[in-house]
Amino acid sequence: MSITRRDFFGAGATAAASFALGRPAGVAPVTASPFWRVSRAGREAGRPAVIASANGLRGVAKALDLMQHGADPLDAAIAGVNIQELDPTDHSVGLGGLPNEEGVVQLDASCMHGPTRRAGAVGAIEDIATPSLVAKAVMDYTDHIFLVGAGAKQFALEMGFTPQDLLTPESRQMWLRWKANLNPNDNWLDHDDDVKGAYTHGTCNMNAVTASGDIGSVTTTSGTSWKLPGRVGDSPIIGAGQYNDNDVGAAGSTGRGEANIKICGAFFVVEQMRLGATPEEACLRALQRAVAMTEARLLDTRKHPRYDLTYYAIAKDGRYGSANMYEGAQFAIADAAGARLETCAYLFKRDDRPTGPVPAHALTH
Repeated sequence: MSITRRDFFGAGATAAASFALGRPAGVAPVTASPFWRVSRAGREAGRPAVIASANGLRGVAKALDLMQHGADPLDAAIAGVNIQELDPTDHSVGLGGLPNEEGVVQLDASCMHGPTRRAGAVGAIEDIATPSLVAKAVMDYTDHIFLVGAGAKQFALEMGFTPQDLLTPESRQMWLRWKANLNPNDNWLDHDDDVKGAYTHGTCNMNAVTASGDIGSVTTTSGTSWKLPGRVGDSPIIGAGQYNDNDVGAAGSTGRGEANIKICGAFFVVEQMRLGATPEEACLRALQRAVAMTEARLLDTRKHPRYDLTYYAIAKDGRYGSANMYEGAQFAIADAAGARLETCAYLFKRDDRPTGPVPAHALTH
């Protein structure tokens, strides 16, 4: 969709006035494109509700229960992602997260609180298992939004967080296997057989809306495995890894952070909802934009991306939706119908996934 700056602000004003009444005047619906398949025309509205990446299934159930008992939406969402951050078997976040190329686990997280319009984030923080809580502490106790590296860790220690070694035996073995297999002629012996755990790459994004319509959002990750030390992805960047506007809704992402950063994906999704798109439509539009902004080296001969990316969105009225670049992905949702996994909308069929070798970094998060 291409609009002028004048059209954007004009449509935005109309949307703000009529959001609760349905699609704003003058904003066309998303039309079905030959290359995307929408999983459903729309998701039912209902509050309270929580949406998350698939690894947040336990988390959405917890967050919903907390909100049903009066908890703040951000506190509830953070409690939800804490489950994954403290689970050593989830190698995508927190304790047990996969390390950088030097074997050091560096974590990223960000959060936003809709009612107060405040935000906090940390990047490349080490030795603290719950970066989502440190991000909230940055929001609650400082005039800053984003702390990184050694400064972020020092702040966490001053706030009373307990440091610990985040590299578990299993994640260490995964790192050693990667290192050994880098070069068949190096001095490291390959040892595939002694590591039974599968590689897992990911992030946990969670967005919550209370019964009264207040919103909280959070994203936490250990980032791309074997990344360059100091690499920061989209997760701690407000407007990329997650974003919310208490008048509209919230959105977040998992997948290739570098692709998402370039389109300010979470902000883009929320603004599409402001203009009248359903959450699912907004997520699909963000994927289209990401493909359009993808550099040639990450596209196959059919112009399909050699990476994965998923968006999750929830509107102020409780409608929700998610879309993945390729068919078959799932997301977690909890509302009056309970906590469950549902299927994402998508741009490309599973059969359209890139063939042949894919760069190792392209599918990580």
